[in-house]
Amino acid sequence: MIRITARKSVEYPWEACIEPAAAAALALDEEAGRLIETPHGVAVARPSTRAANAWALAQATRDPFVIMISIYIFAPFYVTRVIGDPVLGQTLVASANKWGGWFVMLSAPLLGAMIDRLGPRKPWLAGVVTMMVLLTAALWFTPVGGGGLPPGAVLVILAAMTALFAYHEMLHNALLLPAAGMEGAGRASGLALAGGNAVSVLMLVGVLFAFALPGKVDWSWLPAVPMLGLNAALGEPDRIPALIVAVVMGLGAIPLFRLVPDMARTVLSVPQALRAGAGDLARLVREARGHRNPLVFLLARMIYTDGLTAILVFGGLYAAGRMQWATLEMLGYGIILSLAAVVGGLLAGWLDDRIGPKLALKLELSVLMVMQTMTLGMAHDRILFRPWAGTPFWDGPMFTTLPEVVFLSIGCVLAVCVCAAYASSRTMLTRVAPPEKMGVFFGLYVLSGSATMWLGPLLIEAATRAGGTQAWGMAPVVGMLAVGLVVLMFVKGGGRLEAGG
Repeated sequence: MIRITARKSVEYPWEACIEPAAAAALALDEEAGRLIETPHGVAVARPSTRAANAWALAQATRDPFVIMISIYIFAPFYVTRVIGDPVLGQTLVASANKWGGWFVMLSAPLLGAMIDRLGPRKPWLAGVVTMMVLLTAALWFTPVGGGGLPPGAVLVILAAMTALFAYHEMLHNALLLPAAGMEGAGRASGLALAGGNAVSVLMLVGVLFAFALPGKVDWSWLPAVPMLGLNAALGEPDRIPALIVAVVMGLGAIPLFRLVPDMARTVLSVPQALRAGAGDLARLVREARGHRNPLVFLLARMIYTDGLTAILVFGGLYAAGRMQWATLEMLGYGIILSLAAVVGGLLAGWLDDRIGPKLALKLELSVLMVMQTMTLGMAHDRILFRPWAGTPFWDGPMFTTLPEVVFLSIGCVLAVCVCAAYASSRTMLTRVAPPEKMGVFFGLYVLSGSATMWLGPLLIEAATRAGGTQAWGMAPVVGMLAVGLVVLMFVKGGGRLEAGG
């Protein structure tokens, strides 16, 4: 779907975008204050604050899937306790993400363009949400010791969720202008991103105190055993987030379907819409020709974004395997890094203003390369490639050894810089793309984000198989960041606005 980015956070690809077609369809007659018709159709109702809030809530209750399932809780649990081999598990999860990424690359752009031409988004989104809820809930049936879903089925679910998440983002983003209008788009987008982080942190804290800490620490105000009678031996405290995320995701989508206006149905049939959508994509590419500088930036961004996404997606698996962390430690790790990511978003804005987005990106990517290299030398018994045989320095419930504290510190810096790099990337494009073609290049910006989302998982899968360790598997991430940084060097502009960048 051809979209213009309005606001953005760290990606899984975590972008809030709006599309030129929808923008045109929602153009406001300033004198009459009403929606006017365009060739692509009209919205069936005017934007409103209630609709904008409902749109934001749908994203706020969708994004916890990434935090709770993909990064910090379910995937690390499944790899370490159900599969029982972190190296094999990292390989299998990488393969699932690779196949999901390939499917998105082949289907999402044309599907989005076709739906643009058909008109209504909500029926398609309802189908996507239904499948996401059912597949997420199905992950509950993965007990330790077998007897649940076979590994092949779980990997199919993870691959399908990679594609469905991308489709959800595409369709949900296309409803931003119908929900909030031009004036309210920024507020709604920011509210959705902040809400996603807030709901994720609340879920992490809730699982920590209701299911992970009980029975592990003797605090009078905590339950003595996990709530709801969950059995830790079967991994139920690790699996319950799947049900929580599924329920919250489903309930959070209901206000969107009730309150957010949809686009009216056009007269085109599906084959006609498919042909017209293909023409829209071809025209988008043609209009970008002759603008070498922004295209070089999009190439750089496409490469290093694969590295950023790999850090997010595989960081939890890596931490669980190398540091031998269980649910308790992973919950604490997720809460702390989620808070660090907020700092990254604020830091990016400050750096973009002070030194310009290009220099900010160079700094952020350089720090990420150093930090990611350092993580390759970390393990529960290693610090920066050197063996460690010390003893715990306190008797707390988590993070009791020096390797754990060092790894946690590195993780915080990674979270800050990943978030900052995503934000600075958006700002950078606004500085190097021609103003009269900003919509074209933000459309390509979104398409490039999905074009190679399979590359990081493919390289990690191959490197993990070849090297036989998780550290070898994550080594290509440093290479993707480095190549992206080198290509960025050839981009002109991107300095401070005051300096004419």
